[in-house]
Amino acid sequence: MHVEHHPLIKEFPEHRERIHSLKVSDAHFAKLADQYEEVDKHICRAEDAAEGHDEDHMHKLKAERLRLKDEVFKALQAA
Repeated sequence: MHVEHHPLIKEFPEHRERIHSLKVSDAHFAKLADQYEEVDKHICRAEDAAEGHDEDHMHKLKAERLRLKDEVFKALQAA
């Protein structure tokens, strides 16, 4: 089973250029984006069964991805 990644560019296609610009110019945004991408990759690996995780752990990872996505969106709106 292959699980689809949720990269920020796919989540916010209308902000593609702003995401790139902020990754380069804003260290806090770059850190948020990196954290989001890392959590997303971790979720995908776990769901692909490359790693085994219990449901509680998966729920926590998905909640963290959503929290980071919300922070990224707020930063995009403020930029």
